[in-house]
Amino acid sequence: MINTDEIMRIALDLAGYRSVPADSAVHVNGSRINKVFVTIDITLAELIFAKNIGCDAVVTHHPIGSSALNFYKVFDRHIDYMVENGIPKESACCAVMSLKERAQIKAHAHIYKQIVDEAKLLRMPLLNIHQPCDEIMRKIIYEAIISGKTESVSQIIDSIANIPEFSRAETKIMVCHGDREAKAGRWALVVAAGTNGGFHIAKEYYKHDVSTVIYLHIDSNELLRFRQENLQGNLVVLGHLAGDSIGLNVLSEKLEEKGIQTVRAGLI
Repeated sequence: MINTDEIMRIALDLAGYRSVPADSAVHVNGSRINKVFVTIDITLAELIFAKNIGCDAVVTHHPIGSSALNFYKVFDRHIDYMVENGIPKESACCAVMSLKERAQIKAHAHIYKQIVDEAKLLRMPLLNIHQPCDEIMRKIIYEAIISGKTESVSQIIDSIANIPEFSRAETKIMVCHGDREAKAGRWALVVAAGTNGGFHIAKEYYKHDVSTVIYLHIDSNELLRFRQENLQGNLVVLGHLAGDSIGLNVLSEKLEEKGIQTVRAGLI
């Protein structure tokens, strides 16, 4: 048996984190857990379904409750990535500022208490684990890239496509901007920072000699700006569901090693 804090600690250890980031939390505590429902998004329907099939807790990925309100706080990881790639910290902070502001404003529209209150009423332990699972995913993708060839964009894509979640996905890895057959040049894997960096952050990478930026996903309006400004660089989009599935699958497998049954829904 296991408790909710121990589930969170396992995820943190897998990610190499010492503390729980702002976009993750144990929302409803629980103990004596033998069977866990694991999913990317959660609604009341999933909570009831998990209870009906005898699950003792629910692990979901995307921020809910207080985690949704604090989501913007993890965006500073973008600054770390940018500085690591030679972008001056002042420029990095400016690029991230608008991303954080949009998320803060959007948080005021969230009905953030409902799902947590429903879990409490159902007496269903509930936690969401976002950035730690994304960091697990980032490490796996990074290792796949550096273990293969990186001279061209297509070679990087081929290495990532060998990861089971991406090979099974119905959405295939795309070059949304630039050329699949172009030289990759300097590349940056920009994931596990809360959300994609959009137009402004990719532009900073291109301005500072990073030729290939790798995101999980991007909004179509943001992509339109790449084309309107004719940015010189490559943008690779991997696929949100496949990427998110990686970290949750690794966590599920670790729980199963400890004798905890997992029921996964919506993952690849």
